[in-house]
Amino acid sequence: MNENLFASFIAPTILGLPAAVLIILFPPLLIPTSKYLINNRLITTQQWLIKLTSKQMMTMHNTKGRTWSLMLVSLIIFIATTNLLGLLPHSFTPTTQLSMNLAMAIPLWAGAVIMGFRSKIKNALAHFLPQGTPTPLIPMLVIIETISLLIQPMALAVRLAANITAGHLLMHLIGSATLAMSTINLPSTLIIFTILILLTILEIAVALIQAYVFTLLVSLYLHDNT
Repeated sequence: MNENLFASFIAPTILGLPAAVLIILFPPLLIPTSKYLINNRLITTQQWLIKLTSKQMMTMHNTKGRTWSLMLVSLIIFIATTNLLGLLPHSFTPTTQLSMNLAMAIPLWAGAVIMGFRSKIKNALAHFLPQGTPTPLIPMLVIIETISLLIQPMALAVRLAANITAGHLLMHLIGSATLAMSTINLPSTLIIFTILILLTILEIAVALIQAYVFTLLVSLYLHDNT
């Protein structure tokens, strides 16, 4: 039976209506909260991870940059939970959609750049022309640096989508090979199934790492403009 490899990346619908919005809103509901004075182990571990991550991202920032800490922590939690839920069978991963990633990257990048032009206009303009540039190369370097600045959100979105999509496709191919080999050769099936398990563990790590990389790059853009 021929199966479209990209069928799992098509946005799902319910009764003809797009369900992507409901799927995007679902991961935050899985974050546990506590109303008690003494937290359990799960809440304590969650708070420790959040403090550790925010400390690594916010150490290099000044006071103005640290006002973004809550938003950046929320961003990394959202991307990580979305990526992990996408590893479940018959699920949909919104971060494989370039439009979804651009919707996250462009506002954050634009906010950081606009803040830089408002508060540090000289430093922001200095990025377009490195010190000591020969006069004949000035127009070319200004164009190159401008293009480099404008493609930053696209690079963020494409990096996240490409890594998540590639992992899902590879898992799909190896899973199909395992199913096909199960009726032909049992030893080969066990070997391929072991590879599939290792790849699944790797994809869990990739899902978390890509969430951290996306948020860290946004944090670096913010640091350059505050």
